[in-house]
Amino acid sequence: MSEEASPSKLGRVDSLTAEQPAVDLTGLAARPAAPRLYRMLMPLLLIASDFVCLAAAWGLGMVLRYAVKGPFNYLDYLRLWPYLGIWFVSFLIMGLYRGLGGGARIFITPVEELRRTTVGSTWAFLTLVTVMFVLQGGLLYSRLILPCAWLGALVLVPFGRAMVREACARQPWWGASAVVFGDGKRAQQVIRVLLEQPELGLNPVAVLADSLPPGSTVAGVPVVGEFAKASELGRYRTIPYCIVALEEHSSQRLYEIHKQYGGFFPHMMIVPDLGGLASLWIVARDVGGILGLEIRHNLLITTNRWMKRGLDLAVAIPLGLITAPFLLLAMAAIRLVSPGSAFYTQERSGRGGRVIRILKLRTMYQDAEARLQRLLASDPAAQAEWQQFFKLKRDPRILPGIGHLLRKFSLDELPQVWNVIIGEMSMVGPRPLPGYHLDSFDAEFRALRGRVMPGITGLWQVSARSDGDIEVQERLDTYYIRNWSLWMDLYLMAKTIWVVIRSRGAY
Repeated sequence: MSEEASPSKLGRVDSLTAEQPAVDLTGLAARPAAPRLYRMLMPLLLIASDFVCLAAAWGLGMVLRYAVKGPFNYLDYLRLWPYLGIWFVSFLIMGLYRGLGGGARIFITPVEELRRTTVGSTWAFLTLVTVMFVLQGGLLYSRLILPCAWLGALVLVPFGRAMVREACARQPWWGASAVVFGDGKRAQQVIRVLLEQPELGLNPVAVLADSLPPGSTVAGVPVVGEFAKASELGRYRTIPYCIVALEEHSSQRLYEIHKQYGGFFPHMMIVPDLGGLASLWIVARDVGGILGLEIRHNLLITTNRWMKRGLDLAVAIPLGLITAPFLLLAMAAIRLVSPGSAFYTQERSGRGGRVIRILKLRTMYQDAEARLQRLLASDPAAQAEWQQFFKLKRDPRILPGIGHLLRKFSLDELPQVWNVIIGEMSMVGPRPLPGYHLDSFDAEFRALRGRVMPGITGLWQVSARSDGDIEVQERLDTYYIRNWSLWMDLYLMAKTIWVVIRSRGAY
């Protein structure tokens, strides 16, 4: 019997044979199990996406070669298609095709996936060049096509994988089923995250809890029995994952759970209480037989700060030059609608609590504050919305036409590229907030924000934008600060483009 979960969200617990012990699934509606072949769809779709994107990258390199230097024998390059196998091997070694060979079909985070595809593509290109030198006695192919194809692959491969996740993440055959041990806040948090982010590939289908009766639910997932029920759920490898998310536990309690129930599941994940510490770059270490968790504070490392600054300048300077003509048009449109300066500055809190003046294109009337106060005084619903989000979906302050357009696509933030260039802001980081907004957070979180430079875009902006209240803002900003890496900045900048184009949650 394979240790993989079936495509059914019920983990195929409804398809146990008569000889196998029945599992109480009170409150669950059984779904028919999908064909076993579907369990291979995830890695196969990713392989197909990677090969299409790699072929497109080569094609773009060839088109650029033709545009720069004229006609060439393109058949010589089409004959190189067997070398795509180098990428397959490289990506397989990097763990990007989990699920082949019966392994667990659990995805890594998009940030880690970006790192692995970049490293894997780079090694594959270096291997290809080395093979060409060895077999041909020199590099006989265009030195323009090869680097262009490499750069194209760095962009297209992660994009293709993101499209696969977007299209397939909610399909019943995506990922693997999981049983959650626990009934407290930690179990609820784990379940909500997995349900909200199905692209991660873990589908919580049942909860085991000693303190809740079968038929009740935890974050919408049914409780099917006490911990002892684990033997029936996992004995036949029907559900490959279990997640231990207890509210209070000791090392002895975790050892007992692992000893009693760990043998029923091929994979057991323990969610410890780390008090909000970093989670993305934690590394497990064996310290003479003792389990240690090494936590890297990336933003405290001087080299990382210089790398982040270098990335900011590499993006901000070209972006400023490219968008200059648009800024001139936007300035003219603003002046036509509302007399006065097309720009305005705001005092915000920067790194270390230092006051900075950020630039924005003006999207509101000159008497915006008076208009806002009149609305809040006369409309209780608007006042409640303002207190929760510090934004209004129907804001009387916004200029008609150009104001809504600039805010919808976040184009009013473009002048802040200058703040990045002079070192007051970063391209990615927590948004610089006005004083009244910062005052809604506790002192500990304000101190945490003050450790890093504010950014033009950030995790909150690409995840929730205006739809996130202050609790969501605090959670996402905290995650970014504690889990920062150069890969995360690259991922968030790429995702910002997609979010802005969709204009989701902006008003």
